[in-house]
Formats: sequence, C-alpha cells, structure tokens
Amino acid sequence: MLENDRIKVAQGENPCYLLLNQANRHGLIAGASGTGKTVTLKVLAEGFSRAGVPVFMADVKGDVTGIAQAGEDTAALRERAEKLGAAGWQPQGCPTRLWDMLGDGGIPVRVTVSDMGPDLLASLLDLTDVQAGVLSVAFRVADDHGMLLIDLKDLRAMLTYLADHAKEVEVAYGRVSSQSIGAIQRALLTLEDEGGDIFFGEPALDLADWLVCDDAGQGMVNVLAAARLMASPRIYAMFLLWMLGELYETLPEVGDAAKPKFVFFFDEAHLLFNNMPRALADKIVQTVKLIRSKGVGLYFISQSPADIPDEVLAQLSNRIQHGLRAYTPAEQKAVRAAAQAFRENPAFNAEEALLEVGTGEALVSFLNEEGQPSVVERAKVLPPECLMAAASEKALAAVREASAPLLEKYGQAVDRESAYELINAERAEAAEADALAKEREALEAERAAFEKEKAAAEAKEQKEAQRAADAAAKAAEKQAAKEAALAQKEAERAAREVEREAERAAKAEQKQREQMAKTVNSVIGQIGREAGRQLMRGLFGNLRR
Repeated sequence: MLENDRIKVAQGENPCYLLLNQANRHGLIAGASGTGKTVTLKVLAEGFSRAGVPVFMADVKGDVTGIAQAGEDTAALRERAEKLGAAGWQPQGCPTRLWDMLGDGGIPVRVTVSDMGPDLLASLLDLTDVQAGVLSVAFRVADDHGMLLIDLKDLRAMLTYLADHAKEVEVAYGRVSSQSIGAIQRALLTLEDEGGDIFFGEPALDLADWLVCDDAGQGMVNVLAAARLMASPRIYAMFLLWMLGELYETLPEVGDAAKPKFVFFFDEAHLLFNNMPRALADKIVQTVKLIRSKGVGLYFISQSPADIPDEVLAQLSNRIQHGLRAYTPAEQKAVRAAAQAFRENPAFNAEEALLEVGTGEALVSFLNEEGQPSVVERAKVLPPECLMAAASEKALAAVREASAPLLEKYGQAVDRESAYELINAERAEAAEADALAKEREALEAERAAFEKEKAAAEAKEQKEAQRAADAAAKAAEKQAAKEAALAQKEAERAAREVEREAERAAKAEQKQREQMAKTVNSVIGQIGREAGRQLMRGLFGNLRR
C-alpha cells in the first residue's frame, strides 16, 4: 500500500518499502510455483497505481484481472493487514484496462510489421545471418518503393516480390537467394499459426494510451490477457520486446525522477530469454541499462533468478525472493546464488531462509535513499487491497464498458492499401499487360497467318492463273500447231492435189500426146503404108509396063 512517496510491500523485523524515486532501478520477483509471486505483483502494481504511475502486467494464469476488483473484506485479511502494519488497508480495485493480443477478451493489441522491424523479427524467427540479411532487404525495398508492411501478408507478398525480381534487386541491394526466401516464408507460416496473423495489423497500438491516469489521478493498470499466449511464446516474447524497445525509443530522458513514468512487469520472464540469439540478448541488456533514464521501471517475474541472464539480473536492484525448492544439485546451486545476491543480514542465514519461507513470505531487499541495497529482510507480504483471485464477470464487464472509447479506436481491424495490395495490383497489371501482349501476339500471329494464307492463296491463284495461261498458251500453241499442221497438211494435200492434177494433166497430156503420136503414127503409118502401096503399085505398075 502507498505511504507518501513509498510503497509498503512487506513487513519483517523492519518494514520493507519500495521507494518511488528508486523504482526505476528495476526489480525482480522470483520464487517457486505457489509461493505467492502473483499476490506480491498485485501489491506492487496497486501501490504504483495509487501513486499515479501507469502499469503494464501480463495475465499469464488468468488471475491478475482481480486487480480491477475490490478484495474480500474478511476478518483474516484485516487481521493480517493490521499485524503487518497496514492500518489503512481497505478493499478496493484499481482503474484497469484489459488488452488481448489475440482479440478475444479485451481491447485488441496490434503492431505493424514495420514497427516490429527486421532485426527483432529476424531474431524471434530464429533466422540465420543470411536469412536475416534477406529480411532486411525486404524491409528496405518496401521503404524505397513506398510499400507499407502492416501485416504478415504484406511481408509474405514482399518476399514473393523479391523472388520475382531477384535479378533487379541483386543489382541495387545484393543477392537474395530463393532458399533464404523459402526459409523465411516457412518461419512466417509458423508465426501465423501461433496467432501472428491477428497480432500484426492496424490500428496499431499507441503506447500513449497506456501512459495515462484516471480522473482521480491513479495510474491505469493495463492487463494483457496472456493465458492463451503461453501456447504461442514467440508472439508473447515478440510483443514484450517490441514494447520495451518502443518505450525506449519514444520516451524522453527524465533523469532521476521522483517516481517512474511507467512500470512494466515481465511475467514468465524466462520466455524472453529461452534460446535467444546473443545479438538480441545484448540489445535487451543495453535497453534494460538505459531505459531507467526514461523513467521506466522493469520488474521481471520468474520462478528462479537463474532463468534470467546475469547481465540483466545485475540491473535488477529491488528484489523480492520467495521460497525456492532445491531437490537437485542445480537447484541447490541456484538457491545459493539467490541468497548470495542479497546484502547479508546477520539475524538469519539467507540460503536456509529461502528453503524455509512459506507462501506469502519472502526475502526482500529494496534500494535505500542513497541507491544502496538494503539489508535483506525475511518478511511477510502485505495482502493486496484488490481481489487475490480472478475478477468476476460483472467486474470485467464494467472494465470493458469503461474502455468503450478504446474499443471503438482499436476494435475494428483496418486493412488499408499496403504492400500486399500494391504488389497484387502490380502483378495484376503485369498479368493484364502480358495478356494484352499475348493477345497482340496472337492477333499478329493471326494476321501473319492470314497474310501468309492470303499470299499463299494469291500465289496459288497466280500459279493457277499462270498454269491456266500456260495451259491456254499451250492449247493455243497446240491449236495453232494443229491448225498449222492442218494448214500444212491442207497445203500439202492441195499441193499433192495440184501435183496429182498436174500429174493427171501431164499424164492426160502425155496420154493425149501418146494418143496423138499414136494417131499420127497410125496416120503416118497408114499414109506410109498407103504411099508404100501406091509406090509399090507404081513401081510394080511401071514394071508391068
């Protein structure tokens, strides 16, 4: 509970106060399952809220929502509160907003792919250096071409665009192999199956909506429904790391402020660091070190301090260590390490105490006014004024009703024109251009075929005409030859007729001549004979005489 500028968290031999001006030096709440970490978380969160400090916390088990509802006013709780020095304890809830990355039970939380950035996305997708380079090229090409990367379908479309334009991209940005693009696409498919298709989109979360107080000046407690996210740890880790980076990038430097501007509780912190690439782990360490100057306090909640890298653990100055169990040598080593991290209290042995403390008890050490760790106290945590269990449906309905303006702002997903639409439009235009080109080619081919067919027809017609002309010429020539032959034959016949006529005439003339000769000869012969006779008679006559 809040007492002036400090939050009373627990009571041991001495009260354990978390000073608001030291709260941005980060903290740790650790302990085995069932030792009371969630109750301690609520005590801290409601203390910050009462001090006017907005809070973020993830509801991993489903019982954190109880912070929105007043706790049970029982004699046992009042007795515990009074015994632990919380005389002003009064059941009351905190102003709360419910958020849900999967969009089921609260205000939807969305982040754009561009806001997530290639480095964080590549690390969380567990890409190789080469694949991460290809992903960076995809983001760069999208920026250079004015293509927004809002959701996963935008990023998938951009990767397909890279594959389709690999040769062009290689000239300006370097080689992008189809194997790397395929590997990224498969990783994105897994991310989609885990709920990434819902998480990435618009309207994107504006963290300014988390850094608010209610009308009474109490800091808003932003509760993220994370029970289902435990089945999708990558989505959960991705969002928390994005939010951490976004806070660091957007908040101004405030130095050593009287109280934090915002407090961030990382529940199930081991999910952030399991199998985390070294480069990303280094970035988180750097952010944890520097973000306190932005007025942000980070509190990691986990079952064991060993779940958190030493570089991060060294930055967690305000510590509440609930009981640990040590059944194995590794667990015993973790207990010793946790005990040695505290400033020793001669009144008890911290290592033994960690094995003995029960539910609601813890070893507590906060920073004092000089920024030094206080001597560890074995203390009992105060009961929260809010409900320890999950809030009732009636209380949750009231929270949702009070969040109506934000539900209106973030409730409906918006799918505006982005890389997916632009690339598909370009692809459609290209397909249409290809279709037109093919249609033109088909028309040209058809025209060429027609021209060829026409030329062939004309050639055939010309050939046939030529053939006909040749045939006609041949026929005419043949007819002329025939007629010439006939004429010649006629001439020859006529000549022969003339010749025959001449021959007949000659023969007739010869015959006549012969006849005449014959006649003449006959006449002559007759005359001769007569003359001969006359002569003979004359002769003989004379003789007689």
